[in-house]
Amino acid sequence: MIYIYNDFGGTHSTALAAAYHLKLLSKHQKLTKEDVLNVPFFNKLTPDEKGIFFFHGYDEEHNAVYSVGRHSSKIAVKSLVNLCKLFNESYQLDQKIIFTNTSPTVPFPMTIGGFFSRVLKFDFIGVPLLIWGAKISYKDVVNLVDNTKQEAMNSNEKVIKLDNIQYK
Repeated sequence: MIYIYNDFGGTHSTALAAAYHLKLLSKHQKLTKEDVLNVPFFNKLTPDEKGIFFFHGYDEEHNAVYSVGRHSSKIAVKSLVNLCKLFNESYQLDQKIIFTNTSPTVPFPMTIGGFFSRVLKFDFIGVPLLIWGAKISYKDVVNLVDNTKQEAMNSNEKVIKLDNIQYK
C-alpha cells in the first residue's frame, strides 16, 4: 500500500501525520517542542515545493508513506485519484493507494504560524504558533492516522480518497 497525506502546504499536519504513522512520535504522550521540531519535513518545505511528493519511510507492514502539499487546488487530489485508478485498471497494477486529507486537523494557530514562518519568513513568530498548533491538534492527527489505516485495511477499493471532514 501507499499512503499519501496531503494538505495545503505539505509541511505541517502532513509531516506530523507521517511521523505518527511511522511511529516516530508516540501517540500516547503529548508533544514537546523538541518532538515537533525534530519531525522530518516539519516546517522545512517552501511554497515552491507544493505538488512534490516527499517520501517519509516505510511503516511496520512495509507500506510506503508520502506527503504532498496541494496548495488551494481542490481538484489536484481528485485528478491524482482518477489517474491512479486509470493506471490500476489499464496496467493491472496491484497497488492500493490512499490519499488522506490532513487539513481538517489544522488549528488556527498552525494556519497563522505557517503563514508567518513559510511565507513571511518570520520564524520567531511562526514557529511558536506552529508548535502550539501541533500540541493542540495531536489527538486529532493521531485519530486521523488510525482511521486512515483502518479505512485502508477495510476497503476493497484500489484507490481511496479520505476527506476527513469529521475532524473539522
